[in-house]
Amino acid sequence: MLVTRFNPSKEFQEFENQFFKLFPTTDVSGISTFKPAVSTREDDSAYHIEVDLPGIKKENIHVDVKDHQIIISGERKFKKERTEKDYYMVESSYGKFERSFSLPESVDIEKIEAHGQDGVLEITLPKTKIEKKEVKKIKVTSKKMDAIPFDTP
Repeated sequence: MLVTRFNPSKEFQEFENQFFKLFPTTDVSGISTFKPAVSTREDDSAYHIEVDLPGIKKENIHVDVKDHQIIISGERKFKKERTEKDYYMVESSYGKFERSFSLPESVDIEKIEAHGQDGVLEITLPKTKIEKKEVKKIKVTSKKMDAIPFDTP
């Protein structure tokens, strides 16, 4: 028989998550914010970050490296107007986003590349070749010290 511990706040947390998906959050400037989906992967030669940014123009996307972090930010601006014989519709969506990730020591910062296609931004973070250095053994010997005796105050 499986025993499940009751968590009274779990249902409230699920409700809160669903509720806030319905309404975008707003930053201090009054512009709505959003959090694009991000997926990461690693292969032998590089780390890869893929960010879903449908409808965002490349000039509104910024990729920066600062303090050994990669910062991906931008803004979406979308406005669609449609006029028919018996109605007028305006649909718009605005929002800012920013995601940041700590970079591993093995990333070659000078060779980072970013490409966008079909609403997906892919950032390639090439790995540097880390050479395994041999350990140099130092022989410990005893040395006679005549100049300063250890028991003198």
